Amino acid sequence: MPRGRYSLHDPHDHSPLGEERFHCATGPSGWRYVSQITGPSGAPAGSVDLAIDDLGRPIRLQMRSADWQVRGAALDGVTWVRTDPTGEHATEGNVRAHAFTGTSPAFYVAIARLLRLSPGGEGKRIRLVHFTDPVLAPLTTDQSWALVARTAHATDNGPLEVDEYQVSALDTGEQYAVHLAGDVVLAAPGLELEDLESPPSSWGAP
Repeated sequence: MPRGRYSLHDPHDHSPLGEERFHCATGPSGWRYVSQITGPSGAPAGSVDLAIDDLGRPIRLQMRSADWQVRGAALDGVTWVRTDPTGEHATEGNVRAHAFTGTSPAFYVAIARLLRLSPGGEGKRIRLVHFTDPVLAPLTTDQSWALVARTAHATDNGPLEVDEYQVSALDTGEQYAVHLAGDVVLAAPGLELEDLESPPSSWGAP
């Protein structure tokens, strides 16, 4: 069960945004990621609880940020309920999309599992609902993912395979790299892996 800490920063000016402490685990029915997010001062700033099935589909998402809350799942595309800070009002949403995304590293892992790309193969287009910080406003976005390289690195626990993905935002043309080792993000825009207490989990065949 990987457990560790990511540092979060603005991907443009690199100003610190806080930390995300996480643990995650694979199981016979899929994968689950749970985290607590703190701001630059160390004060609680939110949380993520994401569970996906063995094919990578989101079967449960719970997010909190700035007292806003989202609960969602894959249902007729993806469906969610967003609740305001007072708890008095809730709005429902549904989009013909494949999955959710946001600033948490959890979403990179889940999308990679959903797409199951081959190194050097053609990229795949995916439609996502992005929950923007800090109020978790939903935004539908289209991306293209390609697995450009898979490299084995020697470690004390045996070889560790690192996947390098190229992600393209189809609305803006922006491209960036995401590096994954199993179910842990090694590097991506806006985050760095600062501490890892146990090796990443490897995926079995879906």
